[in-house]
Amino acid sequence: MERSKCLLTILLSVFIFQSVQANYKSDIYSAYITGDMGKWKNIIDKMNQHQPKTIDFLLELMNYQYGYIGWSMGNQKKKEAENYLRLAEENLKILEKANYNLSVVNSYKSAFLGFHIGLNKYKAPVLGIKSLECAKTAMVQDSKNPFGYIQYGNCLFYMPSLFGGSKEEALIYFKKAEQLMQLNGNSLKNDWNYLSVLTLIGQSYIKIKNYKLAKVYFDKVLKAEPRFTWVKNEIYPELLKMIKE
Repeated sequence: MERSKCLLTILLSVFIFQSVQANYKSDIYSAYITGDMGKWKNIIDKMNQHQPKTIDFLLELMNYQYGYIGWSMGNQKKKEAENYLRLAEENLKILEKANYNLSVVNSYKSAFLGFHIGLNKYKAPVLGIKSLECAKTAMVQDSKNPFGYIQYGNCLFYMPSLFGGSKEEALIYFKKAEQLMQLNGNSLKNDWNYLSVLTLIGQSYIKIKNYKLAKVYFDKVLKAEPRFTWVKNEIYPELLKMIKE
């Protein structure tokens, strides 16, 4: 009888934990498509206070921190980016110490090094090479990890052409990440990362002035999520203007 009670308690705890994780994923997705980054910040602050934190929970939190750091940098909120980058790197150290999926660890290392470059351009010559190597290592360690391809693509996208950067080549890696994500099927529901990759590809096509293919991707984004306000109200109308001109 006691054994049955113990088993029931364990199963109930697992169910509650999975439900909490599902809610965080859904709430982050809602914040992403509506552009409510105040809500996004509140979620990661709440998750940061959660105890205890399992490895899977830490990975989820770090992914949301990664997204918030990127938004903060894009909106000139340097102090905010620095604060959450520090927290995310602390979580990454825990994952690395636990010998968690090394491809994932190296993917985030590459991303965080890229953030440091964005915060201080003078670090680019040294950190840029390290970021590129981490992304390369991530792809070798797990050829089915889309995040490694995204970070390698980011390195190529932002690196000056003089040093081997290429937006056209970056697109190859972004699209590879898209293909790998699509293999996961149902797990893409309420996944901000997937919409982000599609948007990234569309924006990359805009950068190289291939507006026709950019429209293909933004049509794909809006088909996947018609409520995505950033694309629907800002990017897509501007793209249509570019096409007309």
